[in-house]
Amino acid sequence: MSDSHLYTYGVVEDDDPLDLSVDGVEGADRVYTVSHGPLAAVVTDIGTMDPERTDENARAHDDVLQAVLETGRTIVPMRFGMTFKNGRALKSVLRGGRRAFTKSLREIDGAVEMGVKLVADEGASLDREAVVADVADRLRAVSDEESENDLFSDRLVFNRSYLVDRADREAFDDAVSAIDDDYGEDLTVQYTGPWAPYNFVDIEIGAKR
Repeated sequence: MSDSHLYTYGVVEDDDPLDLSVDGVEGADRVYTVSHGPLAAVVTDIGTMDPERTDENARAHDDVLQAVLETGRTIVPMRFGMTFKNGRALKSVLRGGRRAFTKSLREIDGAVEMGVKLVADEGASLDREAVVADVADRLRAVSDEESENDLFSDRLVFNRSYLVDRADREAFDDAVSAIDDDYGEDLTVQYTGPWAPYNFVDIEIGAKR
């Protein structure tokens, strides 16, 4: 479509073409890749440069990233809303960011992001510092990297993201289960993922695309 722009979900190595059964942002029904050199951007067509961040669109953005992860591919995720006027503009970004994208793909290769929160139950009495130290030690032992997130509630004791190799997922799951067993009387464990590794990628894309 000549009036279409390219909504971009992330960057992968330019290996096999993607064939994903998932709807994209604004109801797009074709997820494909735009290649440049060794890299490829995962995209869908879109009729606007400024998609609205509705719950449906945000969910669709995540669904496409999840579908890529389920193929076993590693993806450097883009934030919601990254839209390019045409293939030339997108390829320019792939060309200019080639070194950074390649470095990030290497650093997160074969890994996914997992999230762990510990929420204190109402009236619970516990040594927060000791809990945090113990839980952090256990999860570091079965992950590659960690990222601390905001404690946005008084009851939130622990909120971190972890970069976990796919081969270590079972060990990480077991560690979280053991934490739940040990602290479940005083804390609620919220365990999420796998996600595309947003917290372990640091690439800035130029604003007008």
